[in-house]
Amino acid sequence: MKPGYPDTAPDGTAGGGAPAPSGGSPVNLVGYRPSPAPAGMREPPDRRLIPPFGPLEGVRVVDSGRYVAGPWGATYLGEFGAEVIHVEGPPFGAPYADPTRLLPPLLPEGAPSTAAVSESWVQYSRNKLSLGLDFRTEDGRRVFLDLLRRSDIWVESSRPGTYDRLGLGDALAWEVNRRLTIVHVSGYGQTGVPARVNAPSYDLIGQAYSGYLSLQGDPDPEPPMRAGTAINDTVTGLAAAAGALMGYVNAQRTGVGQSVDVAQYEVFFTMLENLTLDYFMRGIVRGRHGRAHPRLHPYDVFRAKDGWVVVAAPTQESWARLRSLLGVTDPLWDDREWRLSHREVVDRSIASYCAARSVSDLEAAAGAADVAIAPVRTIADLAREEHYRARGMFVEWEDPVAGPVKGAGIAPKFTSTPGGVWRGAPWLGQDNSRILGDLLGYSPERVNGLISSGVVGHVPPAAKSPAPTPFFRREGL
Repeated sequence: MKPGYPDTAPDGTAGGGAPAPSGGSPVNLVGYRPSPAPAGMREPPDRRLIPPFGPLEGVRVVDSGRYVAGPWGATYLGEFGAEVIHVEGPPFGAPYADPTRLLPPLLPEGAPSTAAVSESWVQYSRNKLSLGLDFRTEDGRRVFLDLLRRSDIWVESSRPGTYDRLGLGDALAWEVNRRLTIVHVSGYGQTGVPARVNAPSYDLIGQAYSGYLSLQGDPDPEPPMRAGTAINDTVTGLAAAAGALMGYVNAQRTGVGQSVDVAQYEVFFTMLENLTLDYFMRGIVRGRHGRAHPRLHPYDVFRAKDGWVVVAAPTQESWARLRSLLGVTDPLWDDREWRLSHREVVDRSIASYCAARSVSDLEAAAGAADVAIAPVRTIADLAREEHYRARGMFVEWEDPVAGPVKGAGIAPKFTSTPGGVWRGAPWLGQDNSRILGDLLGYSPERVNGLISSGVVGHVPPAAKSPAPTPFFRREGL
């Protein structure tokens, strides 16, 4: 996902500029009861729609989020065996309610947008089922509640209050399923100062408002430096996944679900080491230090003959090994306070050592001396890195639109119930019939009625000519 793309939006749909749900007043569904099975038939069994695997086998997640943070949290659960159903409303076609589907660059290369899909969608939406559902309508809301009734976790990332206005608030969700864990992902949280709660948020906004951005880059007068990826969105997604599982475990123990309020800025704020203590205890406003660390030294980036390396020796033991590697004999350098106050002297010695050697020579010397020196790798380097391959951090799968793809693998690793990729990112409505018929037990007549009325929709990819051989196969990667 490109940095700056939103996870939450001013319109309540988790996409800056996308239209908010509309189309009539919310229907009062208090007292709603699930759709009964036809006369003479039992309630449909709780059929699982995905292959059994992973530590989360048997957990069902409804994902109605948009963009990165909320949907990525649901995807993360799906990579470890949870059955994730992505519910996406109209328009059932471009530009889509979730415009991540067409965020450039597109695959296959050179294909028209009607027969292509975003690389971001391919990576962030794999292992999901797709239901195209307009829950602005009464029939759509009833279908959505039927789905929540058979689920364990619901993840959404709309503007706070959106689902209340749609007549699908938490209270009604718990009326149909008291064990449901509801995860709300937003920029600023569900409560607090109203103007802030209702403000739009993007990954970069979260980086700034959390305080994270104030620590990145060279000192003033240079500007702060944003992270090179949408790191606030993805880390927020991980927090959403963790919160979902905590709520789920508690619901299994107590029989009662609860709401989990995940705010983008708060997730980053809690990860800023001792920044808060620095200020409240000592009045210190920590600033930007460029590549260096304000407290740990040596802990920096240095130029080798043919690239960049990181040198880290934050403890006395690690410094002693690095000093021996550098050939430093002056005992004064062993004093941590002296090193911190003479950074330039120490850094010149390290820089000189690194500049005279290649990256591979530095790695070999560091390995022999048990010193922490690592190359700064690009993705081209990593694609050929033996350790990445040995740990399965690149995986291939078949995407229903892009064809054969190769992307990031699964982490962490489980010894007996590993995660995996069982399918590519679905096209909109790819699983409508399975979800409505097999899972919810709707008759073919009812399913056809929902489709003909526009409550349920689908957009299969346009027919396309055979795609060119992907780059990774052309290069033998």
